[in-house]
Amino acid sequence: MGLAATKAKTATARREVSKSRGGRPTKSAAIERDQRLIEVATRLFLDRGFDATSLDAVAEAARVSKPTVYSRYGDKRGLFAAVLRREIARWLAPLSAAAETQLSSASDIPVEQRLVEIGREMLNFTCGPDAVAFSRMMTSQAINFPDVAKLGKEEGWLKAVATTARFFDHLAAQGALDVDDTTIAAEVFLDVVVGHTHRMATFGTPMEFKAAEKRMRAAIKLFLAGAIGPADRIQGAPKAAQRRRPSR
Repeated sequence: MGLAATKAKTATARREVSKSRGGRPTKSAAIERDQRLIEVATRLFLDRGFDATSLDAVAEAARVSKPTVYSRYGDKRGLFAAVLRREIARWLAPLSAAAETQLSSASDIPVEQRLVEIGREMLNFTCGPDAVAFSRMMTSQAINFPDVAKLGKEEGWLKAVATTARFFDHLAAQGALDVDDTTIAAEVFLDVVVGHTHRMATFGTPMEFKAAEKRMRAAIKLFLAGAIGPADRIQGAPKAAQRRRPSR
C-alpha cells in the first residue's frame, strides 16, 4: 500500500472514530468542537467587534459548517452570549479565589489588608484589555439586545456582589466589619474601589496601575471609615460643618 493510500485510510479511520452511529460527533468531539467555536469567536469579536464579526467567518475559522453554528447557538447574538458567559466566568475566577484565600487567612490580619488584596485582583481583571473590549461591546448592544445586558448583570455584576458579600459576612462574623446589609456594602465597595478606573478604561483612558492602586487604597480607607463618621456624630455633623464654613 502506498504512502498516499495509507494517509487516506488513516484519515478515514479518524473520522469514523470521531463520529458515533448516525454520523453525529461523539460527546468528546462535540465538546472539542464547541470549545474551538468559542475560542475562535472570542478572538474574532475582540479583533473585529460585534458588528464586523460574521457567523460565516467564525464557521470558516473554526473549521465547521455554518448550519452547525446555527444549530448550536441560533444566531450571532446567541454565540456572543455564549462567549460573554465564558469570559465573565474567567474574569470572576480571580475574585472568587482571592475571597476564598482571605476567608482562610488568619483573623489577626487587618481587614484593610484583606480588602486591598481583593481590590488588587479586581483591578487586574476588570480593567484588562479583554474585559474592557467586551464591556464596550456589551454596552453598545444592550439597547438592541436587552438580554445581553441582563446576562452581563446576572452573570457578572450580581455574582461579583454575591462573592464580595459572602466575604463581608465572614468579616462581620469575626467582628472586623460592622454593616447592616453586606449586599449593599458589597455594591458600594465594588463601585468605589474599581468603578471609576473601569469606566475610564472603557472610555479609552490608559490605566496606570500604580495610580489606580493608590486610588483603590484611598477608596478602601473611605469605605472602612465612612464619609461622615460614627453614627453618634451624624446628628452634630451639620453644626460642625457650619463652624468650618469660611467667613465671607
